[in-house]
Formats: sequence, structure tokens, C-alpha cells
Amino acid sequence: MTWEAKRLPAGFGRLWTAQTVSSLGDGVTHGALPLLALTLTRDPMALAVVTAAGTLPWLLFGVLGGALVDRWDRRRTMWVMDAARAVLLAIPAVAAAFGVLSIALLAAVTFLLGLGGLFFDTAATAYLPDLLGRDPALLERANSRLRGTQTASSGFAGPPAGSALLALGRAVPLLADAVSFALSALLVRSLPAPPRPVPQARESLLRQARAGAGYVFGDRLLLGLALRPAVGNIAFLAVETVLALFTHDRLGIDAFGFGLLLTAEATGGLLGAGVASLLGRRLGTGTALTCTAAVEGLAILGLATASHPYVAGLALAVCGAGMGATMVLAPSLRQAIVPAHLMGRVASTSRMLAMCAAPFGALLGGWLATTYGVRTPLYAAAGLLLSMTAVTATKTGNRRVEAALRGAVSTAVPRPRESADPVREGAPEPL
Repeated sequence: MTWEAKRLPAGFGRLWTAQTVSSLGDGVTHGALPLLALTLTRDPMALAVVTAAGTLPWLLFGVLGGALVDRWDRRRTMWVMDAARAVLLAIPAVAAAFGVLSIALLAAVTFLLGLGGLFFDTAATAYLPDLLGRDPALLERANSRLRGTQTASSGFAGPPAGSALLALGRAVPLLADAVSFALSALLVRSLPAPPRPVPQARESLLRQARAGAGYVFGDRLLLGLALRPAVGNIAFLAVETVLALFTHDRLGIDAFGFGLLLTAEATGGLLGAGVASLLGRRLGTGTALTCTAAVEGLAILGLATASHPYVAGLALAVCGAGMGATMVLAPSLRQAIVPAHLMGRVASTSRMLAMCAAPFGALLGGWLATTYGVRTPLYAAAGLLLSMTAVTATKTGNRRVEAALRGAVSTAVPRPRESADPVREGAPEPL
């Protein structure tokens, strides 16, 4: 069957809709939460605590969470986490309505939301290959759609809606996000059941977590795929830390213009996600990943040397396109080659590396800007991203990718069937 003739299964439409609705709710909260915190305090450290609380679960429980997801039913994990987050958001909404909301409560809720997101995201990443039969072409198409709608929902539509809803009342955006989680839970609950995992020898959770991490670090291809977002986060956070200051002081861009710059980056991300599959087919996934690393590095270099706002906007759009394509190609490849029983641990290990790298990038950007000037973090970030071309060329080249895909064919799992599917077991599926 040719790539063009393949069709995504009906179950993917429900998963796609569920994640789109949930992403829209996340965008609403993302836009409203900082403003909501500002109504409670003007202390920068208190605001930082609320922001950092959402990333702590990945730092503390990332690998262990993946081990748990590999033990649990992935579909059930997703809808239970969404339902739990819907209930959780009702707590600060009620507190805000009665005027008893506090920074401590907001930070605690943010931490628990992040913990729920850890389990949901890991389970969704592990479930998608089961749903699509581990087909690389279908995985690229599916991830392209998921990434594109996530960017549009949480990046474009959600934050302005969150700010607008906050004007109606402090509890309104939280309740809107709670409704989005509830709808997502209902949709995920109706998805096809994944195949039963192959029984494994019972091991301790810590031992299984170490096995998952060891699988990543012991495989050159998977290690290359994990290092890419980790190094990328160091570079991008170094840029993000000083971007507002750089654009204001060096380019004369006001707050409205800064928002347009971020919109340009998000637009590039949408375009990159849309053409990722085409790049993978034309160049090969390995070469495409090398090219996107070069594109990101050159774009940040262009930003560092920019003297005009339009040049800066174009550079950010090009960088966003490289990021968007990378975030479709790399996860799709990982989902196609990792054995099903390890998928949760491998995904969470890779995500944890990326999350742990982000604070170092922020500190690096601040130190370089303070010591050497505001453009220096941008040059350093460009150098880091360009160095990734060597990493991707050696660790994730086309030959290594093709060998891994061939090796994964024998371990492919059957696509889960709808519970009401009348096709008897073993019969061919209709096209």
C-alpha cells in the first residue's frame, strides 16, 4: 500500500479532537494564570514558584511515571488523568469565587496539574503507536496534525480567550479549562482498547525505570533523538530569557510588537509541522532532522544579527518552522521503533531530559547577558543548535534510521479494534 493510500483510523479522530479541546483549555489557563496570580501578589519570587510548580513533576517523577504508564492501561490512564484534572481545577475556581484563593493553593494545583499532564502525555505518546499499528508514515501524519492543532489551540486561540474570560471573573477561565478536560476524558474513554501488554517478569518500579533509561542511553539513535530537544531547550530558553529585553533595547519593539514576534514564531511552527512528513519522505527522516537543526541554528544567528524588527520576525518564523518539523519527525520515529512495553519509559526519559535542560538554558542566558551583553546568549544558542547537526548526522542518520525501522517491523503490534467492530479476529481490515 502506498503512503498516499493509507488512511488514519476513525479512533484517531477522537484522540485528535480530545487533545485539541484539552489544548484549547490549556491555552486558556496559560493566558489567565499569570494574570490571576498577579491579582494575589506582586512578589516576583512568588510568581516564579507558581510557574516552576508545573515543571517539577517531570523533574521529580519523569522516569518513574513512564514505568507506571508501561504497567497501566494507557487509554484508562489518559481519561482518568483528564477527569482528575477537571475535578482539580474546580478547587481553585471555587476558592476564587469565595475570595479565598492564595498563591500556595495556586502553586499546589499547578503542581498537580503538571503531574496529571506527565501521566497523560506519556500515556498518549505510548498509545498512539498502538492505535496506528506502528506505521511510520501514519505516525508522521498523526503527529503533524496533533502538533499543528496544539499550536493553534494553546498558542493562538487559548491565551487571548483566557485573558478575556478572566475579565468575566477569576473563576471563569479555570472552569473553562475544567470543562475542556471533562470533554477530553469522555472522548478518550470511547477510544479503542489497546492490545493487552505481553506479560513480563514482575520487577520493582525503580528497576523498571532504570531499564527504560538504560534503553535510551544504550541506543545511539534513541540517545540522539533525546539529546536533540535537551540541547534545544538549553538554546531556546537562553534566547527566551533575554528575548523581550533584546527586542526592546536593540530593535525598539514595544509590547504589542513583541506579541507579534511570538505569533510569527508560532505561525512558523504550524508550517513546519505541516511539511514535516513531506521533508521526511523527500530527504529521509535522518537527513531532515539534520537540516532542521541547521535551520534553527541559522535562524537564531540571523536573529542575533538582526537590526530591524521584520528581520527578527522572519528569523523567529524560520526557527519556529524548524522546531515544528522536528517535533513531528523525532517523536514519530521514536514511536515507530521502540517496543510497546518500553514506550512509556522511553518517552518519559526523553521528556525528562528536555525538561531538566530548560532551567540551565535560562540561567545560561541570564549570565551571558549580564556578563557579555544581551546579544551573546543568542550567539551561544545559535552555536549550540548548529552543533546538533553533527549529533544528528552521526547518531540519527538515514542509514541508522532505516536499520531501526527494519528491526522494528518484527515487533509491530496489531492496531486496536473498536469495541463494537464486527470484523472477526484475523480477518483483513477494510481499506
